[in-house]
Amino acid sequence: MVFIMSDEQPTTTLPPLEWLRVFEAAGRLGCFTAAGSELGLTQAAVSQRIRNLEARLGVRLFLRLPRGVELSADGEAYLPHVQNALNAMLRSTTDLFGAPRRKITIAAPHSAAQLWIAPRLVALAAALPNLQVSVATVHRPADYSAADADFEVRFGTGNWPGRRAVRLFEEVLTPVAAPSLIEGAGADWRRLPQIAVSGPRDGWREWAAATGVAPPRPPSLRFDSFAPALYAAMAGAGVLLASLGLTLPALETRGLVRLPERSIQMEKAYWLTWPVSISTFTDHEIIVSALSPSDGLTT
Repeated sequence: MVFIMSDEQPTTTLPPLEWLRVFEAAGRLGCFTAAGSELGLTQAAVSQRIRNLEARLGVRLFLRLPRGVELSADGEAYLPHVQNALNAMLRSTTDLFGAPRRKITIAAPHSAAQLWIAPRLVALAAALPNLQVSVATVHRPADYSAADADFEVRFGTGNWPGRRAVRLFEEVLTPVAAPSLIEGAGADWRRLPQIAVSGPRDGWREWAAATGVAPPRPPSLRFDSFAPALYAAMAGAGVLLASLGLTLPALETRGLVRLPERSIQMEKAYWLTWPVSISTFTDHEIIVSALSPSDGLTT
């Protein structure tokens, strides 16, 4: 068999995918007949496609022997590249189209999305592996409408017209600080810098009034979101009046410790909410359960 390079079909032209699939099967199995059985082709059809591919590339891919075929040096060099390309296409096709995926969007304030929703997405993925979740962060009530989400994490009393709600956790506020900061403060932590968070939560003044103690010094740091305030406290930047539900992981790992002071409980709390109509959606109860507090969560 003589191979002639053609100006009309340069080697930079990608061979037909079918020829490459036949070559991969024949090279992997070492037999044209077996490759034909796997692909639903006759041995003659496999042989024809291999000859076409060899003519296109201008090289001999198989050595024809009295009892079968075997890969040539060029064939052995080419086979792993073809297999990698075909496997990559298979993975991409499976990832994108292999199984029907249900898509939901969860809208939540930044801190709740980072500190409450994100840690629970692993359990949600395990329960519903074909679920695709988008998380949209909101900074003000008007952002919920723009997000057009299936589920919303809201802060309030739990009563919103046309929506069902499950309380995620009670909003309990308690002073916390990094262990290293407390160790160097002596007996009076009120001499330490205080961290405040803007927003709907009670602040240091309300905490002092509710607990009947003298208010600490004015905050030296203020954040517009709880998550960065929490990380600042973990870094030893000051004492934070923390949302206990969002701070439990840091307390469990001793990144923060509770101070020996009273906590206060707000009337408002964090709720997972959804439209009344969503109760008819498939798997919505599993989604609500995965995002709700685990058994034994106490504040």
